[in-house]
Amino acid sequence: MDHFPTSWGRPRNEAYDAFNTYPLHQRPNHSKDVFADGVQRTQQPIVTGTSVLALTYKDGIMMAADNLASYGSLARFKSIQRLHAVGNSTVLGASGDMSDYQYIQTLLDELVIDEFTANDKHDLGPAEIHEYLSRVLYSRRSKMNPLWNSLLVGGKKNGKRFLAYVDLLGTTYSASTIATGYGAHIAIPLLRKAIEGRENTLTEAEARSILTEAMRVLFYRDARSLDKFQIATVNDEGVSISETITLETAWGFAEGIRGYGAQTQ
Repeated sequence: MDHFPTSWGRPRNEAYDAFNTYPLHQRPNHSKDVFADGVQRTQQPIVTGTSVLALTYKDGIMMAADNLASYGSLARFKSIQRLHAVGNSTVLGASGDMSDYQYIQTLLDELVIDEFTANDKHDLGPAEIHEYLSRVLYSRRSKMNPLWNSLLVGGKKNGKRFLAYVDLLGTTYSASTIATGYGAHIAIPLLRKAIEGRENTLTEAEARSILTEAMRVLFYRDARSLDKFQIATVNDEGVSISETITLETAWGFAEGIRGYGAQTQ
């Protein structure tokens, strides 16, 4: 073991002295602090969240995410809110590593406070928040895991609806229906079929029903999902995040599936 304080807890530098024969008072000739190479953040994320779904309707945007944060394959945390209000006109939904999400929440809260204290009668809308996040996430991509982090930003400001996606690979796009995680494969076809062409006529009640049905399908098909979720709505009245909603599900059909319960011919 290297006895110098900056190297405590780490194996000695084999290239410098394989048998630890240097005098204790002699400091190894490290080119830089040995801790510098060890600073990495969430390259292998531990606690992660799955899909976030979002759509536009005639009065604003609506977003849904379940309350599960998985510890690897374990459904560990079942009361996590993955929807976050940013100011008065924007909501953020996060998939992926929860520690990265908490860090982003802190950044956004500080940004909103700075804008408020400026007292210049201007506030950040969803388009500005999306642009800010696209720069922050891309600049920090080496310290986060790009395969596990994606965000949805939605809102309504000055009568204009905005819904967009951003991740650490530099991907940004806007659409009337967006989903992250497993939902990008399973839920997007359902949302597109129900929404496209109806963005300007779809009511809030219809949008809520569509999202609820999509979340039910994801719960049936995604092993990392939960039957408890929240819905965020952004309209002219501001941001509203619902209390936890519990899905009504039925598993009787599974008895007829080979490999589950009773076997069938």
